[in-house]
This record gives sequence, C-alpha cells and structure tokens, in this order.
Amino acid sequence: MKRMQKNGGGGLALQTHFIGVLVPQDITNTLEDCRRYMREAYGCKSGHATPIHVTLVPPFRLSQEYSTQDLARAIQELVAQKGLGFEARVQNFDAFGDRTLFAKVAADQKWTALRDAVYGAVCKAAPGCAKKDSRPFTPHLTVSNRDIPSGAMTPALQVMNELNLQEDFFVENVTVFERVAGRWVVGARVEVE
Repeated sequence: MKRMQKNGGGGLALQTHFIGVLVPQDITNTLEDCRRYMREAYGCKSGHATPIHVTLVPPFRLSQEYSTQDLARAIQELVAQKGLGFEARVQNFDAFGDRTLFAKVAADQKWTALRDAVYGAVCKAAPGCAKKDSRPFTPHLTVSNRDIPSGAMTPALQVMNELNLQEDFFVENVTVFERVAGRWVVGARVEVE
C-alpha cells in the first residue's frame, strides 16, 4: 500500500483546499478579538491564522489535474446565480465538547441548500476529491480549536457569552481557500446572489 504524505498535524494526505463563506469585517474584528483573548488567556493558537469563515466543504486534497480556478468556475456557473444568498445570524457562542469554541450561526435550511449546491459544484469540477461531511451540518465560526487546555472551555464560554454577540449578515460569497506555505489563504472568491 502506498504511504500517504502526512501533514504537520499528523493527518493523512495533505489537504490543499476547502470551501467556505467569509463574514463581514465587523464580525471578523469581534472574533479576532476573541481569538486574541484565547491566545493571551489560554495559549491557544490552532486555527488562528485562518480567516474567519463558515465552512461549507471541509478540507480536502485537490488532485494536481485540477486547480483553484476550476473550483471557482464551477461555483460561479452552478451556484452564484441560483438565488442562494440569504441573511444569516450569529448568536453568541457554544462549543463542540472541549475541543472547539465557536460563535453560533443560526441553523437554517438555506445553509444546507448552499452547502449542498457548493458540494455538487466541487464534485463536478474535481470528481472524487471532496467528501461530504457525514456529521450533521452545523454552521459556525471557529474561535479556537484543538489546543484549548483542559478545564478552560467553561470559563472561556462564560467570558465570550458576556459579549452577547447578536449580528446579522448577508451570505454573499463562496470562497475557495487554498493552503499556501502551510497557511490557509483566499484562493478565489465568488459573489452569490
């Protein structure tokens, strides 16, 4: 069996791309302040270099025969003008166990419709590269993950929820992120209606 290249985090084949939705700058600024708090109070750094986003298609390895522009073109053709843009809401903070602290994005079938359309476009542009997450789709904005110290989640959530974060934003983009020199960066951004 061929050995898979491991990434720095010990995972299998190095993931090269993922698809998400960037949020407006005011929400980004608030959540970057939350990341700063987690870094200063608890030493958290994992994921802090990635732009604030809602993940639609989790990280995957894009075969060399395809490109970021192939993905962006398919999203432009199959998603952008389908009327899938909508108003979303951020409502305070929550956690996935002791592993991930995030700003909650209100669940809505519109998120699922957008995720499904984007996943379909990615599969058409680059067959076999991406896999649909088997867990229920939970739109969220990650603040910290993986390196949160034991026992820190409850007090961190208490501090975060004191912000009483309640923000609406329009979902107006689908963004293709690519790994460049070990960091996730915006590779292409497609505006959606």
